[in-house]
Amino acid sequence: MIERVRVMLLLSSLHGGGAERVAVHLLNRCDPDLLDVRMGLLRKAGAFLNDADAARIDVSPVGQDWLAFEGHNSDFYRPRKLIAGAVFAPANVSSMIRAHRPHVVMSFLKGMSVLTYFVLKGLGEVRPRWIAREGNNTDAVIDDELANLTGRALIKGLTRRCYRAADCFLANSHEMAHGLRESLDLDRTRIRVIHNPIDLTAIQRLAREALPRPRELPFIVTAGRLEHQKGHDVLIKAFAQSRAAKHMDLVILGSGSLEADLKRQAAQLGVASQVIFPGFAANPWAWISKARLFVLPSRWEGFPSVVAEALACGAPALVTACDFGPREVVEHGVSGWVVPPEDAAAFGAAMDWLLDRPELTARLAANGKARAPNFDIGKMIDAYTGLFLEQAAAPRALALEA
Repeated sequence: MIERVRVMLLLSSLHGGGAERVAVHLLNRCDPDLLDVRMGLLRKAGAFLNDADAARIDVSPVGQDWLAFEGHNSDFYRPRKLIAGAVFAPANVSSMIRAHRPHVVMSFLKGMSVLTYFVLKGLGEVRPRWIAREGNNTDAVIDDELANLTGRALIKGLTRRCYRAADCFLANSHEMAHGLRESLDLDRTRIRVIHNPIDLTAIQRLAREALPRPRELPFIVTAGRLEHQKGHDVLIKAFAQSRAAKHMDLVILGSGSLEADLKRQAAQLGVASQVIFPGFAANPWAWISKARLFVLPSRWEGFPSVVAEALACGAPALVTACDFGPREVVEHGVSGWVVPPEDAAAFGAAMDWLLDRPELTARLAANGKARAPNFDIGKMIDAYTGLFLEQAAAPRALALEA
């Protein structure tokens, strides 16, 4: 009998986000005859825990309270967080890897990848192959996390060293792969690209469900963490300046550290009663499918799965041309509409332009729905399976070199 390839997915937690959703899909959907997939978490927490196979999740009980992480990413750099991470996290991850003995580990996002780098250096000759998966614009994330220029330079240097050392660097968009190859000086032969998967069948089934409460007014919708990256402040300003605000609501799905600030901004602009914050939605697709327009005002992205999901729901999509990813999901004027980031006037004008042209939005929605199967989970799971098998069969360097 052929031995299955053992894979361990490493994340800090399962708080709701694109990376966490991808990890849960991989845990649940990879062929068990080929792959034995496990997940290692620093903390057993997050909105996606109930969706994952709990029997295959490993969590060290040591230091979980100290590794609690809520709010903006900059909170991680507080002394208490740094000390707790340095004390507890490496030992936790090392013990999980030694217990499972994976052929391949895949770390998700910058912080876990930096941690994985140091853990694997300590394993020496018994270390597994390492895939460092990045799902965001690393440079923009670091700039957002740290105001101190020296601190930024140090973290960017460390990140560059770690990603260059990985056996494989996995990006979730071609734009990201190109951008980070240039900024981090990555070896192009080690770079792979796999778009985030969407569960087309489940999304279209859940999209037919009723909303928690019927809406009196038609609405525009967006979905994402309430953080600076997602540009909700730009969206609220654009909405307040638009003609749409006179007869529509704006629904912002998600939770995050900026919720109070965004509500305050809406009140100051006179649209508080029309900007709705339902919080994290387990079924955002019910909202998206019933919206007149789906919008993504992000300042930066990696690969915005929610845009592909909106296409699957049949919603016309308005997105920003931010780095990276939205332009790989929609083609301007064909399957969606694209405007510059950080431009509230342009965003508001585009909303009004599209809402005034139902024939155009109907065409964008139809073309978008036809494009959505390109990102279906079956194709992406096959691509990940191929990558895991490729990496497991490749010769392993005995040491990690930056």
